[in-house]
Amino acid sequence: MPVSDAHNLGDVLDWAVAHLDEPLTVGDLARRAHMSTRNLGRHFMAATGTTPLRWMLTQRIHRAQELLENTDDGIDHLAGRAGMGTAATLRRHFNRAVGVSPEAYRRNFRDAS
Repeated sequence: MPVSDAHNLGDVLDWAVAHLDEPLTVGDLARRAHMSTRNLGRHFMAATGTTPLRWMLTQRIHRAQELLENTDDGIDHLAGRAGMGTAATLRRHFNRAVGVSPEAYRRNFRDAS
């Protein structure tokens, strides 16, 4: 997650990571950065190489991976903690990003440990 200091998005990104379990929008990030959504999008792309929505989704997938590796939470509960809302949403995005279901990821991770 490279972030250029010139764009001053570090605090916004840290705040977003701390609030991934909440229903964040690009508007929320823009307000936090004191920018318009369009300006945030430009700065975000320059600083991170991706859009705010893709970045948040990636962070939520990483959070889900951490939770799958370190907790015994059920998928429904884990989906909420990762900011995905529902187990179905988590499964869809997780499978698309990681290539396996959350359940398979947990099994594979635990078998490898």
